[in-house]
Amino acid sequence: MNRNLGRKDRLIKEKRHDVYQERNKWPEPTLCSACGALFVNGRWTWQEAPETVYQAVCPACRRISDRLPAGYVEVKGQFFEEHRAEILNLIHNIEKQEKDEHPLERIMAISTDSGFPVVTTTGLHLARRIGEALARAYKGQLSFHYPEAEESIRVHWQRQ
Repeated sequence: MNRNLGRKDRLIKEKRHDVYQERNKWPEPTLCSACGALFVNGRWTWQEAPETVYQAVCPACRRISDRLPAGYVEVKGQFFEEHRAEILNLIHNIEKQEKDEHPLERIMAISTDSGFPVVTTTGLHLARRIGEALARAYKGQLSFHYPEAEESIRVHWQRQ
């Protein structure tokens, strides 16, 4: 008798894996030697560093150095061409607000290779906030895509 008749083979999905997310806690206090962020009380902050600290490179600075963004925001449409400076200013203001509270959420680059900007970010949250701010301020079409195998987000906003 074949005992495997009722068995269905299945693929076991691997958990999402973010190489920039530390599995262990940083020793406290740890100062990022690249940007000056301080890890204290379980999170990265912009607090003043005490005299004796551990040294490391924070996950955001590692992402920037490796050129491996967690977020992509694509801005398209004729509306962007007519309001370029205003939209870019909004994007920078959102980054400043987010970065003040969360040092690991930063803009890596804004490239316009395709004629329209693609904003790359060190975190998922900032990319999503930028997209939501564009939609709130200027309406248009907003969509989010989370690629299955990676810890990232792709945000698309457009208005004609």
